[in-house]
Amino acid sequence: MSEIAISINHLSKVYKLYDKPVDRLKESLGLTKQKKYREHYALRDVSFQVKRGETVGIIGTNGSGKSTILKIITGVLNPTQGEVQVNGRISALLELGAGFNMEYSGLENVYLNGTMIGFTREEIDKKLDDILAFADIGDFIHQPVKTYSSGMFVRLAFAVAINIEPEILIVDEALSVGDVFFQAKCYKKFEDFKKMGKTILFVSHDLGSISKYCDRVVLLDKGVKRQEGNPKEIVNLYKKVLVGLDDSEEEKPEKDRKKAVKRKEPGWNRTFETNPNVLEYGNGKASITDFILADETGTVSNTIEKGSNFEIKMKVRFHETVQEPIFAYSIKNLQGTEITGTNTLFEKSDISSKKEGQVCEITFSQEMNLQGGEYLLSLGCTGYVNGEFEVFHRLYDVCGITVVSTKNTVGFYDMNSRVSVK
Repeated sequence: MSEIAISINHLSKVYKLYDKPVDRLKESLGLTKQKKYREHYALRDVSFQVKRGETVGIIGTNGSGKSTILKIITGVLNPTQGEVQVNGRISALLELGAGFNMEYSGLENVYLNGTMIGFTREEIDKKLDDILAFADIGDFIHQPVKTYSSGMFVRLAFAVAINIEPEILIVDEALSVGDVFFQAKCYKKFEDFKKMGKTILFVSHDLGSISKYCDRVVLLDKGVKRQEGNPKEIVNLYKKVLVGLDDSEEEKPEKDRKKAVKRKEPGWNRTFETNPNVLEYGNGKASITDFILADETGTVSNTIEKGSNFEIKMKVRFHETVQEPIFAYSIKNLQGTEITGTNTLFEKSDISSKKEGQVCEITFSQEMNLQGGEYLLSLGCTGYVNGEFEVFHRLYDVCGITVVSTKNTVGFYDMNSRVSVK
């Protein structure tokens, strides 16, 4: 048996875009020799492989070709060029409910979809109890699907797709369906698949889930594979792509290649280590020149006691005049999941315009309610220029934060419960 579950070789998908419907008609009837269309590449010469038992994520901005490539893999679309080889039975969570007959009952649609996937009636019979228990829609299973609420519809569609135990699972933004209880059940099933060694191809805008579940990540940008590698590396690159700042310097205009000028502003003595491999980028209109953390006694330290007050401070120097800049911080765990954070826009802070050469000192004061453990701090200065969002300077994972606790509860946060028993 091949070690490769999915092999994608030089895949391209081109759409013809017509300015007027009549142009499409003339071309189809052979009434014109002139080219009446523009070519749009949804995918352009994309190649990568997914090994058996591997979980691979695909990320990218809207219109980058993520859903297109999944539809080609599952046979919904045909490629213009290139080929796809799939070794194993696929279950795809793409457009949930596609193929459902609205006049049929939920039960009839279970058998209809199972048959379309390639199961016999006997095989579906064996899976039926699991499907019905997962969907949990009660007696509605015997009612026509057209009478279902949208929540019941996606629950049944997800239950059918997820409970047939495929060799390869393909997921396109389908884990966040239904209410929070059903979402938790979906993620649990997803984790079970991963533990069973199933091959998973996962598309999501949720970078926390991508970082948590994936062994490797592929970044698509405007139909082109930009890069593939470990989740942290590719997620960091994606964050740059999102704001138009990536490593392709030759493709960027001169104004986007300006480097932030770093100058240590006097007055702060940072006593803890910073990350030598901090991810740093921005268009250079401002730069974060210094930062510290201080505990409730005012001592500069990145070790904070749970339940105490602390401050995050940063200094920002402006290299151009900026209207209403936004200052931000975020905290994530070591697995890359963002846990908390805020910015001056969320906090409704009235930030005035800053002139070229001006230095601004920002202080976030708050109480530490995270559980004891190790975390990572990121800082940013952004804003809107002529209605467009711009990143002036960001420092991702600039330093660690150690939270010291004598009492940890469940999850990331302590709800500071008070208990009474009578």
